Amino acid sequence: MTAPLAGIRVLEVGTMLAGPYATLLLADLGAEVIKIEPPAGDISRQVGDTYFASLNRGKRSVCLDLNDASGQQRLGELAAESHALLVNLKPSAINRLGLTYAALRRWNERLVCVAVTGFGLDAGDHPAFDYIIQAATGVAALTGDPTGPPTLPGYSAADNSTGLTAALGLLAQIVSGRGGQVEVSLRDVMLSQLNYHAAAYLNTGTEPQRRPFGAHSYYVPAQLFPTADGYLALFITHDGFWKSFAGEAGIKGFTTMAERVARRADILEAVTTALADDTADGWEQRLRPLGVPAAAVRTLPEALEAAADVAVTAGRHRLIGSPIRIGGYRPRYGPPPQLGEHGDRPSSRAGT
Repeated sequence: MTAPLAGIRVLEVGTMLAGPYATLLLADLGAEVIKIEPPAGDISRQVGDTYFASLNRGKRSVCLDLNDASGQQRLGELAAESHALLVNLKPSAINRLGLTYAALRRWNERLVCVAVTGFGLDAGDHPAFDYIIQAATGVAALTGDPTGPPTLPGYSAADNSTGLTAALGLLAQIVSGRGGQVEVSLRDVMLSQLNYHAAAYLNTGTEPQRRPFGAHSYYVPAQLFPTADGYLALFITHDGFWKSFAGEAGIKGFTTMAERVARRADILEAVTTALADDTADGWEQRLRPLGVPAAAVRTLPEALEAAADVAVTAGRHRLIGSPIRIGGYRPRYGPPPQLGEHGDRPSSRAGT
């Protein structure tokens, strides 16, 4: 099957994670991604080979100094032959280097320019790294035990989420058939992902609470529970799930969601007591055949061992493959590019 994005060329002026992750997803679907790097390269090359490879496999690297006239000329020439440009830099750098639709439309009226920033193109250069955004948008305040400090989730949730959103915005504008400027900010993305929490506050003034074991605000029981060995994630969202779980766990009553919400403390005590009779793995094996949403808490190595099919080979690296699976299409995962490997004039190709 021809790659879904075969024939689409995307320029990337990206650093670290959010921008490169967006174009990685597009490259996996067959787009030709040209990574425009400064003479010193994307700073993520300094983090480590596996870090860089995880975000840049299958791309092409072109070295341009966008601070001089010749670099700007080549940027324009590449823009004339491309469908989109995605950039994640400070707003002042994006504007100064001419990485906007307003600056590049003279080369290509149909070019889609996507700016990934912390707070918006017109919001200034406030530091906007992933963990800063998680702190600034309420995500950290919602995470962790209520008796302890705010907690970060341990991976780059804001950058990854913003990369996904930027890829969607880029494709949406390409499909429209029009060029133009697209903006995606880390702040807006993370506030959007707090959807039902934000809606409750905006409409009723209800502030979200940080609950023990990451308990859900609306569903009960829906959280982590200690067991005889390990922790179990249980997510009971309707009465049918509860009936199946309660029957297996030997718990009587609490038959409706309304009752379970009203008697949160009582039901959590009953569930915690019942789950202490078996291990997390044991409960998962007992509940899964019943269709009850439950999973033992695993480490990343354990999770990868249980999902060996997600790992792919890209050059000399083992990486996680594309999460988008399309019937009849299998991505071809190329290696990450060497700095400037493709000079300043990459040859055309029709996807992968």
